[in-house]
Amino acid sequence: MVLVIGVAGSIATGKSTACEVIVSQGAHHCDADRLVHRLYDRGTDAFDRIVTIFGNEIVGDDGYIDRRILGGKVFGKPEEMNKLTTAIGSISDAVKGVVNEWRETLGPDDVALMEAVNLIEAGYGQWCDQVWLFACDEDIARQRLAARNQLSTEEVEKRLASQRSWEDRAIASDIVMMNNGTEDDFKRQVRNQYRSIIQLAQAGELETSKYNDWWKEYVREREAQKTESSD
Repeated sequence: MVLVIGVAGSIATGKSTACEVIVSQGAHHCDADRLVHRLYDRGTDAFDRIVTIFGNEIVGDDGYIDRRILGGKVFGKPEEMNKLTTAIGSISDAVKGVVNEWRETLGPDDVALMEAVNLIEAGYGQWCDQVWLFACDEDIARQRLAARNQLSTEEVEKRLASQRSWEDRAIASDIVMMNNGTEDDFKRQVRNQYRSIIQLAQAGELETSKYNDWWKEYVREREAQKTESSD
């Protein structure tokens, strides 16, 4: 059966670069963020709901939602982010649909990557065989965001504030890779780790993902909190 690796990590940690390295080795790939974007393309019900909530100013000259403008309205604002998530609809169903298709169509020697910023807390890891987390120091993330995305200091801080710390996510991850060095060093680290995992998988020695037990406990705690708040 295909090996599905969930790839998580906050913005500017190198998870997309890591995916590019592994895809160059023949792996299949789905970026959950791009999958979500298609859910609210022009002409969809989600598009109409989002524009109704956040206003026509989020629509660009091309008629599509300008994600940078939309991001400025929701990053660092949990209530607004919840409104957006509700308006988009079932993201989980879309992600699970992709993984199910991989399971049905890909072979036992294939590898597929599901990349998502919030893969861990959103529950996507329960459909993966491994969960990999990419991280970097916050100061480095600031530098990368400012240089790569041409964001203002305020925009950078909003985006970083909207992300969970890698330390909170590490307990749910099978592999944690820090990306504080050069790009070449990082790519070498990814290739080596990927080679090691493939060898374990081919030998039938890959352990069950740590994520499964973490997710059960996470759901249990969340349900307990809901019960307490309703009492």
